[in-house]
Amino acid sequence: MSAPADLMSHPHLTNDPMLPQAARVLDVEKETHDTFTLSLEWNDSNGQPAFAPGQFSMLYVFGVGELPISISGDPEAPGQLVYTVRSVGKATHALVTRKPGDVIGVRGPFGTSWPMTEARGKDVLMVAGGIGLAPLRPAIYHILRHRGDYRRLIVLYGARTPRDMLYRKQLAAWSYLPDTQILTTVDYGGLGWRGYVGVVTTLFKYVRLQPERTIALVCGPEIMMRYVIYELQNRGVRDEDTYLSMERNMKCAVGFCGHCQLGPYFVCKDGPVFALSQMQEWIGKYEL
Repeated sequence: MSAPADLMSHPHLTNDPMLPQAARVLDVEKETHDTFTLSLEWNDSNGQPAFAPGQFSMLYVFGVGELPISISGDPEAPGQLVYTVRSVGKATHALVTRKPGDVIGVRGPFGTSWPMTEARGKDVLMVAGGIGLAPLRPAIYHILRHRGDYRRLIVLYGARTPRDMLYRKQLAAWSYLPDTQILTTVDYGGLGWRGYVGVVTTLFKYVRLQPERTIALVCGPEIMMRYVIYELQNRGVRDEDTYLSMERNMKCAVGFCGHCQLGPYFVCKDGPVFALSQMQEWIGKYEL
């Protein structure tokens, strides 16, 4: 379904956060058997990056619905926004089946970002599970563009199976860069897998951390993040230097609906990126 004519005629008519702006699909790339990366045409008139690493948008398929998706592209790549989407329902299926030239609605970007300024001069450890690598990829792009501002880059990534791993060619390429360590693992490897097998926390034993100069960025299922927090605390990384992406149950992106309330926070407005010192009381609670 195409966008309404008035929206396409004036795609940036208003700054109303509840009104989608029209964006044309440039490309849809298949990442895994059920996950796709969409590139959208996006004109940014002020010449500044269109988003900060860690932020998300609300993507609206006309006639179907909208949903929150983290931006997974390069913040400094002009003229486009990139999203990695897993097809798990009607709205996500509608997104990943768009064709180049189709138009969808975009609201945002919204939310807090990864602490790229605070991370300067430090080792940056990223721990991701499943599609949780997508919200971290903009931070990787940022570090690689400004490599002199950061010390070591360490990425620990776990997926269910090899066929569920995102960005495999990029991960392999990044692993050859100076001061960069990329480690991957899967729950079930199969006969053709020659890498590590086990949950992502098993990769910590292959990493030498200097906790006093390490900042950790974590994104994945909450059960995974709880075990990663335990590993980080055991290794002396301060809660103030550990950051989590708490994307969950977001619906409106502006705090009206209340679906994303987590203790005293609205994840869409106060997050999705939080310091562990903010989340310590809530991360281990179920049914919130």
